[in-house]
Amino acid sequence: MDLLNKINDPADLRLLSRAQLKPLADELRAYVLDSVSKTGGHLSSNLGTVELTIALHYVFNTPRDRIVWDVGHQTYPHKILTGRRDQMHTLRQLNGISGFPRRDESEYDTFGTAHSSTSISAALGMALAAKIKGQTGPDGPHAIAVIGDGSMTAGMVFEAMNNAGVVEDINLLVILNDNDMSISPPVGALNRYLARLMSGQFYAAAKQVGKSMLPAPMRELAKRFEEHAKGMIVPATMFEEFGFNYIGPIDGHDLDSLIPTLQNLKHLKGPQFLHVVTKKGQGYKLAEADPVLYHGPGKFNPAEGIKPAAAGKTTYTQVFGDWLCDMAAQDKKLIGITPAMREGSGMVRFEQQFPDRYFDVGIAEQHAVTFAAGLACEGLKPVVAIYSTFLQRAYDQLIHDVALQNLDVTFALDRAGLVGADGATHAGNYDMAFLRCIPNMVVMAASDENECRQMLSTAYQYPGPAAVRYPRGAGIGAAVGKQLDTIPLGKGEIKRQGKGIAILAFGTMVAPSLTAAEGIDATVANMRFIKPLDAELVAQLAHSHDALVTVEEGATMGGAGAAVAETLAAAGIVKPLLILGLPDKFIDHGDAARLLALNGLDAAGIAAAIRQRFGTDAPHLVVKAAC
Repeated sequence: MDLLNKINDPADLRLLSRAQLKPLADELRAYVLDSVSKTGGHLSSNLGTVELTIALHYVFNTPRDRIVWDVGHQTYPHKILTGRRDQMHTLRQLNGISGFPRRDESEYDTFGTAHSSTSISAALGMALAAKIKGQTGPDGPHAIAVIGDGSMTAGMVFEAMNNAGVVEDINLLVILNDNDMSISPPVGALNRYLARLMSGQFYAAAKQVGKSMLPAPMRELAKRFEEHAKGMIVPATMFEEFGFNYIGPIDGHDLDSLIPTLQNLKHLKGPQFLHVVTKKGQGYKLAEADPVLYHGPGKFNPAEGIKPAAAGKTTYTQVFGDWLCDMAAQDKKLIGITPAMREGSGMVRFEQQFPDRYFDVGIAEQHAVTFAAGLACEGLKPVVAIYSTFLQRAYDQLIHDVALQNLDVTFALDRAGLVGADGATHAGNYDMAFLRCIPNMVVMAASDENECRQMLSTAYQYPGPAAVRYPRGAGIGAAVGKQLDTIPLGKGEIKRQGKGIAILAFGTMVAPSLTAAEGIDATVANMRFIKPLDAELVAQLAHSHDALVTVEEGATMGGAGAAVAETLAAAGIVKPLLILGLPDKFIDHGDAARLLALNGLDAAGIAAAIRQRFGTDAPHLVVKAAC
């Protein structure tokens, strides 16, 4: 690491000779591999951006020139070159550096990214800000959006390009990092189009020949000749139709191609579009051969590669995948939909068994929801498998296109609650709050694996929009039945009978609440439904206990506890109520269990909060006195 150890910021990088950059790339790639193998994290994508990262920081004057990385999980080489090399051992750990760009972490992280397809909009804003400030021309700050081909499937990308293409005299560069993959294999017409462009070697040569053969005074004719030449050789370059000057495709691992091209683009006016072709897992044969497996591995030995994990508890994602196949076998109307998360949502087996009923729509959550609505209009029964954090991106469609029309769409919300190492950008903390306020919605939270299966069946049989939220990873180890049983709509259940205090627990908080209740002899109810809330059970518990405590792995503002408070108020019941859940702040990355404990949502924290509020191990006595 002789070269890499000398680089503490990009200014040091720019002192190197061109000849030193290729050895530096080898060192940087080895450092990324070594670091991720020790901490876990995103690997394939970062091995693929090593040369591109070096070239960008070598050519552009960062941080004055702004680089926006899309999605952001490809920024480990960027972090290493921008002063965080010695912090990589803390990656994605509590109080360590983030796995995504963060503005409060480094001045080189110009925009926080973790959800896809935002980079062009943000970079356009930066480029226009420079123009408004009078900082245009080749010497003015440049705004560079680095976006993957998977992210190009989202409509927001084309909204931004449509806007940018009519703005003149801005220093905006969009770099399409085309690695033929997002997380799951790519889908859609755009990917096929990029594949044709990438293979069009004759197009690139013809473009240069056409320019060299025509004399300088005939610039307009040259421009027209170029446009017609493109039309004859490859499909219409839609990027240029948007108003961008398209260059490429070029080899994203060839520094001798990347650097001169970027240097030339610095001096061109208006929106520029550079098509760069890279390979996920570049330089590490195991990741090249299976980039999905090495997309986000845990700790592993690079010399041996990732070993098959020992059989453990069934994960909630597996529960969903099995249920989906079982229900599809029973009902031919079931349609499975995912926005580019086939593996993450547990739909691999479903695609294999029911390929005609499986639809990966790309990173297009808005489209996924409205597409499901269209299917439901025709009597089919779509199931949208989507992470809680990504459903946020389709909120209008959820309200306007599904709920308003009371359409029969089932939402399987994976990664609900805290997600650990991915941090605040991926945490599913808000779905209970933003779903329960929507008319016609049914919202359930699973307390264990078997209940998750039952809730999925309940949601599927409900003739309207229904959502089941469940966490990342494994549950408590509950045995999962083979039947497709349902549970009574809007009904909770008593899990433990105590006295004085009644704990109303939702989803993952049932298990720690039961443990906490042992020490204070509290009643515990598994509420199961956030909406419709079991108002009868709430009233029963209020009348038979001296105080109520709600516990949820979600935002307390507007969440399940707030629903209980509203129910008590509507019934005219005055009863001390303690609402426990996630506070009004973004919760950083770290071990999920540790984060829950830090926020008082483990058994010890729940018991401590009850004692603190009510003052004794026999809290009903104090509550009565206080009343």
